[in-house]
Amino acid sequence: MKDVIKTAVTAGVILLLLFFLQRLLMPKYMEGITEGAFIAEYYGEEKNHDVIVLGDCEVYENISPAVLWRDFGIHAYIRGSAQQTMWQSYYLLRETLTYETPKAVVLSVFAMQYDTPQNEAYNRMTLDGMRWSADKIDAVRASMLPEEEFIEYVFPLLRFHERWKELEAQDIRYLFQKRKVTHNGFVPHTGVMPSGELPAPAQLTRERFGENAMLYLERIRVLCEENNIPLILLKAPSLWPHWYDEWDAQIAAYADAHDLAYYNFLSLQEEIGLDFSTDTYDAGLHLNVYGAEKCATYLGGILQRDFGLADRRGEEPLSSVWEEKLEEYDRATETTP
Repeated sequence: MKDVIKTAVTAGVILLLLFFLQRLLMPKYMEGITEGAFIAEYYGEEKNHDVIVLGDCEVYENISPAVLWRDFGIHAYIRGSAQQTMWQSYYLLRETLTYETPKAVVLSVFAMQYDTPQNEAYNRMTLDGMRWSADKIDAVRASMLPEEEFIEYVFPLLRFHERWKELEAQDIRYLFQKRKVTHNGFVPHTGVMPSGELPAPAQLTRERFGENAMLYLERIRVLCEENNIPLILLKAPSLWPHWYDEWDAQIAAYADAHDLAYYNFLSLQEEIGLDFSTDTYDAGLHLNVYGAEKCATYLGGILQRDFGLADRRGEEPLSSVWEEKLEEYDRATETTP
């Protein structure tokens, strides 16, 4: 019995040590590149959102949920991540539906240009933050590049064991507790860098979206249909990288064939009120908070007018939750004259 207890204690100590080392060596994404922290933040939120938004930087930098609440009483969350692919959007949506059933899903279509897994670093920023479930397992398998190993997602220590050479103060500070880096999935930027002359778009080598991208777009549509959730397709108003007319026509045709709403905010810039001399922080690639708030105002009108989303500003305890959220948002977006 003493040997059994000794073995059990030794095994427990080893497991605790490995757990500690894994927590220490995994990237924290709290400073500099914060995109890897986005996905995990969702789990700490109240799960009664009216709208879930899926996609890459074209949503998490271009739409402000704070404005959707403040002006329309719409409770929205952006489950966005860096270079989020269509298959990752699908599995994130499938996972989300195990927690809640929103009244609408907004899907960015920019990632339709990707038909195969793209980048391990971006994969990690999306997948490591997901809780373990069948949805995460399927998302990992769909996202891995040929050189990646599934076991390294199960035990990230195997992937990051050499990162001890790069440890920073944030790795200690945020070892067990992280701060929030988004506002309901939105990342506000208050800087201004006007758009100038853009590079000429590269010649389009493949006009049609790939089979894999179309497969997962269809899976998202069917999943929404099965759960009686309106699916709204969205192209953000980013000026670069270029969004080709051939791509836009395919999305419009798909939406028309399946009776879906599709809004290309690129072609709606004037109606939205965007000014790319003031509403972008990086010369037109993404919007700053001023442009993102204009997009949210326009989207909020669509959601209430065309999809009947109710104003929940008088609803408790949600109103109290948002009172605190808005205070945090206003502090993060205030600028010094």
